[in-house]
Amino acid sequence: MSDVLHRFQLENLHVRGEWLSLSQSWKEIQSTTDYPPAIKQVLGEALVAIGLLADSLKFDGSLVLQIHGTSPVSMLVVQATSDGAVRGLANWEGEIHPEATFSDLFQPANTNTKQGTMAISVEPSSNQGERYQSLVSLEGDSLAECFTQYFAQSEQLNTRLWLAVDDNTAAGLMLQSLPSEDNETMDATKSISQSEGWNHATILADTVKDEELLGLPAQDLLHRLYHEENLRIYDAKPVRFECTCSQEKIENTVHSIGEEEANSIIEEQESISIDCDFCNTHYVLDSVDVARIFTEADVNINLTDTNGTGSVH
Repeated sequence: MSDVLHRFQLENLHVRGEWLSLSQSWKEIQSTTDYPPAIKQVLGEALVAIGLLADSLKFDGSLVLQIHGTSPVSMLVVQATSDGAVRGLANWEGEIHPEATFSDLFQPANTNTKQGTMAISVEPSSNQGERYQSLVSLEGDSLAECFTQYFAQSEQLNTRLWLAVDDNTAAGLMLQSLPSEDNETMDATKSISQSEGWNHATILADTVKDEELLGLPAQDLLHRLYHEENLRIYDAKPVRFECTCSQEKIENTVHSIGEEEANSIIEEQESISIDCDFCNTHYVLDSVDVARIFTEADVNINLTDTNGTGSVH
């Protein structure tokens, strides 16, 4: 099954939804690290969840989910862009029991903290708006429950997710109530209320099995669930694994530590080695590279200053 997302709408129930299946991209992400089964489960769920949410962005940009300050999972980060790129990673400490629960994985690292938090950041592309972040407590028994709480707090929309993961596929289904302004455009003869429609749609979705989420194409799954409803399935959108690391970004990182520190590393180790945690790409810079980085920076400063601005951009 290819990596693809389908939007759909249950018009008579005033509910919209999305279905996402990741196969090749999920395998590529797993290939970077030998994840314990319990962490693999939650990482796959996080990738699907953020991929479903990112498709609803009304601008070019990305969504980032981060969980820090917990134990034994010290960091989990996933990102999905509005054009269908996903990436993610998780770091942990110690042995992870194969049947560790969501709560087991994300215990507060600080004993003064009652529960961990997850941050969801909206990061528009340049000139598309301001970056903003929402914090949500990890109070649910699953990642799907935490996302339900997130939408209840920040978006005030009924939202549910159903997520499933195995070694080959990570997949999920999301339902969301249509905003009231969308409901007003619907056929006025439809007698079902928004709350009735939402309850009916979620009751049917609760019957879905993990093997169906993982193995059935969108059309087959959605028609099985909603064959008696006014179901509209939209064209597929391709999804892919894509890392944003690059030689330029690595060189900018080296420049940010300063010429003195960079040369000190070169003198001690003969090169600067940097590995991308998302894709395992290995970057190596030698003394010639470091000299070029800082020489080019000096040239750019001089060129900027000749414009009379006195600042660097």
